[in-house]
Amino acid sequence: MSTQHGYFLIADITGYTAYLSQSELDHAQQTLTALLNLLIQHTQPPLIISRLAGDAVISYGLRDNFFQGQTFVEMIEDTYIAFRRAIDLMVLNTTCTCNACKNIKSLDLKFFVHYGAFGIQKLDRHDEMVGADVIVIHRLLKNHVTETTGCRAYALYTDAAIRQMGLEEICALMTKHEETYEHLGSVDVWIQDMHPVWLKKRDTARVTIPPTQVILEASTHIAAPPEVVWDYLLQPEHRIVLIGSDRMEVTDRKNGRVEVGSVFQCFHGDHPAPQTILEWHPFEQIITEDLISQLPIKNCFVFSAYRLEKTSEGTRLTQGIAQSRGPWLGQVIIKLVMNMMRKQFDHDLEKFKNHIENHLSRHGTYPETSRISEDAVGAAIAESLTEA
Repeated sequence: MSTQHGYFLIADITGYTAYLSQSELDHAQQTLTALLNLLIQHTQPPLIISRLAGDAVISYGLRDNFFQGQTFVEMIEDTYIAFRRAIDLMVLNTTCTCNACKNIKSLDLKFFVHYGAFGIQKLDRHDEMVGADVIVIHRLLKNHVTETTGCRAYALYTDAAIRQMGLEEICALMTKHEETYEHLGSVDVWIQDMHPVWLKKRDTARVTIPPTQVILEASTHIAAPPEVVWDYLLQPEHRIVLIGSDRMEVTDRKNGRVEVGSVFQCFHGDHPAPQTILEWHPFEQIITEDLISQLPIKNCFVFSAYRLEKTSEGTRLTQGIAQSRGPWLGQVIIKLVMNMMRKQFDHDLEKFKNHIENHLSRHGTYPETSRISEDAVGAAIAESLTEA
């Protein structure tokens, strides 16, 4: 058994034991089945599901084939948002008056993230992680976070995970916390309250571009899940392949994160061409407003939209260019120039697709999406019922 280095993630449903004790088991099982399947669907490569444990999904990802830090944080946030939406829909769509259905809204979700060394043992039909760092993350499931911080739904990152992913700036908005365990000593962790994440996403209005403003649009299929394609879109060293710029840097990060208001500063020779982010929906869509700096007429802008759609074999990436603002003559010129560049536009999109797929193939075997059988889900539910 060789030693691996990587990340551990546990997604654990909050309040399920109390929920079961107050609920009719048949409807409670239906609820847990739906929620576990949601968590499984959101555990995408490079994460690999190790196993289900009652009302929790345990997964891991190898260090040398992993997301950058912000993408991992956004993946956790995206999972939480999907979970909360599912809870809200269950509450909205049920007319059943049993306790199991009335108490669905009492359920919530928390995440535990750690980085360290581990081995993998094949046990029955799943990979069992073993090692001292595996013990750490499982011990962290029993903690004093809620009593100390008041957070019921949260993401807990160990200091080891924060440092390995380079999240020091991002964790400035988190709460530092310490847990102490027998034989382990103290463990420094950072707590992200997930409730504000949900409120922000729920209340954010989406920006849309009217079809009549679209000048160019093309799409391609990439053999990688949306989370991975998004990760490439975020990184300047890969993004320049799609944009066709000589170099690029990111400015105006918000507490270490690229988000609405941040700028992809592109350079075509000596010409800076900022792309300001207007819309930022991880794994779904980015919209930027781009300055066209090569024109003789100043202050001419276009919208660039990047839309990601999950398919059975990967991701469909659609890129569109639309009219934005600036002098009337400049907008006319932009439309003419863009139509002349249609073939180049298609070429750059295909080049980006090939770049991602080639880059992934050069960096070792990429894990397939974890497939968990209905029997495994049923066994986890049975385990949760026994523990309750």
